[in-house]
Amino acid sequence: MPHSPVAVMVHVSNVEEGLAWYQQVFPDARRLVAPGSSFEFLQVGAVQLEVVPADEKVSSGAAGSVVYWGMANLEAAIQHFASHGATVYRGPMQIEPGIGMCQVRDPWGNCIGLRGPYDSGSCALRAAPTTRSHD
Repeated sequence: MPHSPVAVMVHVSNVEEGLAWYQQVFPDARRLVAPGSSFEFLQVGAVQLEVVPADEKVSSGAAGSVVYWGMANLEAAIQHFASHGATVYRGPMQIEPGIGMCQVRDPWGNCIGLRGPYDSGSCALRAAPTTRSHD
C-alpha cells in the first residue's frame, strides 16, 4: 500500500539552472548526490525534488498532475516565489475556511502547487483571467 510521496520529478531544459532556481525558492532544501552516482537532487523535508532534463517523452510545462507544497502562509509564499521569477498561474483561491491554494509556474513553465493559511481578501497577486472562445 502507498504511504506518501517520496520524490517529485521536475523536467527542465537546463538541469543546473533548475537546481539553482529550486534551491532559491526552497531555501531550506539540501543539495545532495545520490549514493554511488553523480545524480544531484534537492531534499525538501521528506521529499526528494529531482530536477531532470526535459525530453521528447516528458517536456516541461503545465500539463497534468500538480504537487502541492504546504506553506506556513500562502500569501507570503506566493510573494517569495514571484520574487524569484515564478508567475501566478491559477488562484489564489480559498478551498476551505482559512485555507487557500495557488499554482505558480517556474521559469520552464512547470506548475508548483502552494497550499496554506489564506485570507482571500488580502492577496495582491492573482492569475490573469482566462478567456475561452466559443464556436
